[in-house]
Amino acid sequence: MTTPDFVVVGHVVRDLMPAGSRLGGTAIFAAAQAQRLGLDCGIVTRIGPDTSIADTLPGVAMAGRPADVTTSFENCYEGSHRRQRVPMQAPVIEAEDVPADWREASITLIGPVCGEIQGVDAGLFRDSLTAVAAQGWLRRLDSDGTVQKQSWTGAPFWSGCRTLFVSEEDLENAEDQLAGWTDDLPIVVLTKQRRGARVHEDGRWREIEAFPAREADPTGAGDVFAAAFLVRYRETNDAAESARFASAAAACSVEGRGIAEVADRARIERRMARHPEVTLR
Repeated sequence: MTTPDFVVVGHVVRDLMPAGSRLGGTAIFAAAQAQRLGLDCGIVTRIGPDTSIADTLPGVAMAGRPADVTTSFENCYEGSHRRQRVPMQAPVIEAEDVPADWREASITLIGPVCGEIQGVDAGLFRDSLTAVAAQGWLRRLDSDGTVQKQSWTGAPFWSGCRTLFVSEEDLENAEDQLAGWTDDLPIVVLTKQRRGARVHEDGRWREIEAFPAREADPTGAGDVFAAAFLVRYRETNDAAESARFASAAAACSVEGRGIAEVADRARIERRMARHPEVTLR
């Protein structure tokens, strides 16, 4: 098995909607963005026999033990607020699910959707630019599968990572948690949906506005941001340039449903060129 350039770890999700279903989750959106930026991608996940990643992302490799079911989410948007329920959940992803060759990937994003990762951390990917999306550790399921927010009180899942990504929606009021991350990590990115993002590096916060966009579907924009940021950061080692590139990528992605408008490099650069005023300040 060859080593992908970009590896994302987390459950592929079946998003259930009135008109049918589609695949989503950090794994799908991040891999889609990295692939459209020209990287070879691999997803470490657990899915049921009725799910095929190849149908959604041809050319993206998959690893992980089979499961009886695929994690499924029911999403209901009320304005900018999203309410979610998980009627089915696949088993946990563990270190044994990550192929040895994949541990040499140039970029790794550990991105659970709801507590499904155990024993997979930056220590497995010693030569990789490794980042973590905090969302999956800030969620729990109540008795009927409704997603509830929570603060994290366990061992630091971010240990050894270069960057942590978290959305304002998932963080809620846990400002003390955010302060702890900025103490421990070189870069922390707080995405704020239609209001852009904040980036913490070298002891200070900076902000970037969202690029103008004709929003059709905001799902996955934060995951697209994370993947684009990591790809550009690997190229430039510049958080300001990476945030600008990632913000433009996220703006492109929300203009279609699912991964339909996840953009290639040329389209992202055109968006940036049209709006030179959008920078990290």
